Amino acid sequence: MFITFEGIEGCGKSTQALMLYKRLQGKVGVLLTAEPGGTPIGKAIRDILLNSQNRAMVPLAELFLYEADRAQHVSELIRPALETGLWVLCDRYCDATFAYQGYARGQDLELITFLNHRATGGLKPDLTILLDCPVEVGLERAHKRDKLEAMERSARFENEPEMFHQAVRDGYLKLAKQEPERFVVMDAALDRDTLSEIIYRTVAKHLPGPGVA
Repeated sequence: MFITFEGIEGCGKSTQALMLYKRLQGKVGVLLTAEPGGTPIGKAIRDILLNSQNRAMVPLAELFLYEADRAQHVSELIRPALETGLWVLCDRYCDATFAYQGYARGQDLELITFLNHRATGGLKPDLTILLDCPVEVGLERAHKRDKLEAMERSARFENEPEMFHQAVRDGYLKLAKQEPERFVVMDAALDRDTLSEIIYRTVAKHLPGPGVA
């Protein structure tokens, strides 16, 4: 299984991906990774992308950097893991590029489709968990997190105006409507443990044997 987590800033996807990863351990071989930054080369790209000092970055350059990260990530980590029989959980993937660089930045969706396909070799998730919440809820959480973890320097996207984040959210919901067989939309405003249980029970249907426990 290749499972991706998507959503706006502060939706809790990184937390939920980690909680699912811990719960799947011992049931299946599982790898947890993230974009951007899932490889050593990706980490260097991530530092450029998320650095709040890089205000002059143009949207097309941003798009190419994400695709460069993804090409390395799939080739070096994701595809080899899947080929050895591991389950892969990924915090963001191709849908994030449509939502952020496409719907919010205004980059051409056909170009993004082409670049995503070239970067991944056509590898698509089996399941995408979209954690959806109002923009104001997500941003409040994200800003609190950044202050607690002294991450203000890496908050380039959190610093975008609310209109940008609303476009990201709307974009994600459009994507989910286009592929309802792959997406599961969940209420990210739920408390962490309740949401974790819902996610696990959704994923457990695909486990070998009894599954839910």
